[in-house]
Amino acid sequence: MVPWRYHVSEHAAVELSPEAIEFAEWLTTGQNPPSELDAARIQAEQVHLAAREPEGVTYREVDAGGVLGIWCEPVDANTDYVLLHTHAGGSVLASAHVDRKLAGHIAKAAGAPVLVLDFRRAPEHTAQVDDAEAAFNWLLSEGYEPGNIITIGHSIGGFIAVALALRLRDKKQPLPGAIVSISPWCDLEIANETIATNAETDKILSKDLLEFFRESWIGGTGIEFTDTRINLNRADLSGLPPTLVSWGTYEVLAGEDEEFAARVKDAGIDTATVVVPGGQHSYVYGAGRIPETDAAIAQIGAWVREKTKI
Repeated sequence: MVPWRYHVSEHAAVELSPEAIEFAEWLTTGQNPPSELDAARIQAEQVHLAAREPEGVTYREVDAGGVLGIWCEPVDANTDYVLLHTHAGGSVLASAHVDRKLAGHIAKAAGAPVLVLDFRRAPEHTAQVDDAEAAFNWLLSEGYEPGNIITIGHSIGGFIAVALALRLRDKKQPLPGAIVSISPWCDLEIANETIATNAETDKILSKDLLEFFRESWIGGTGIEFTDTRINLNRADLSGLPPTLVSWGTYEVLAGEDEEFAARVKDAGIDTATVVVPGGQHSYVYGAGRIPETDAAIAQIGAWVREKTKI
C-alpha cells in the first residue's frame, strides 16, 4: 500500500497575501543578504540574545504617529506614565525588536510602560529625531501629560533622548518630565581621548565604526560635525528637565559621556550619573543576565520613580 502523501503541483496557482509575499522575501534576504549593510543589520538583530526575557511583561506592536513601536508593559505598571525609548545602532543598525527585552527590564525597574521606537535608519533616512518627535506627539494625543513622558535611549538612542528635548525646548513646546541618556554618542567630532585609550576594552565600538556611522548618518548633508543639532557637547543644554547620564568605564565614549554629564550639571540642570565600572558600551544589552547591568538598571529605575513620582 502506498502511503498517503499530500502533493501540490509546482504549477498550482496560489494566491498569497501581501504579508506572505513579504515574509518569503524576508527569508531570502536573511539567507542571502544583498549587501554588506544588510548583512550587518541581520547580525545586529542577534544582540537581543544577550538579554534575558523579563517575567511579567507583555508586548504589543503599535503605530505611534506613523512610527512602529513596541509597547512593553509590566504587570501592575503605572500607565499614567511612559518611557519613550530609542535604540542603539549608530542610526544605521538594530531595531525596536533588539531592545524589546532590555526595555522590559527597564520598565519593571521604573514601574511604567516603555514604548520602544523602530525609527527610520540611515543612510536611507536621516529623520531619527523627527520620528521620536512624532511618537512624542502621538503620546500627547493619547492623553499622556508631557511631564509623565520620560525620554530614554542608549548610544545613538541616548543622543536622541536628549536631542528631542532640546528640539521641543527650542520650539517652546512642553518638555518630557525627565531624560535618561545611556552611553550616549555626544561628540560627532570623535575626538575625545578615550576613543583611543579605551580602544582595547570596548568590544562593540571603535573609531572606524563610529566614522562609518557618522558618514552614513550625515555624509553628504553639509552638516558640520560641530553642529549643535548633532553634537551634544557643543549644544546649549539649558532648560532641560532632570537628566540622568550613564556609561560604562570600558567604552570608547566614556570620556565624552563624562564631559556631557558635566556640561548638563554646569547648565544648572538637576543631574545624576550612573557609572558602571568595567561596563561595555550599551551595557543594558545584558539586562537580566549581568549583575552589573541589573544593578545599574535598578538605580536608573529608582531615579525615574523619584523624579517623576511614578
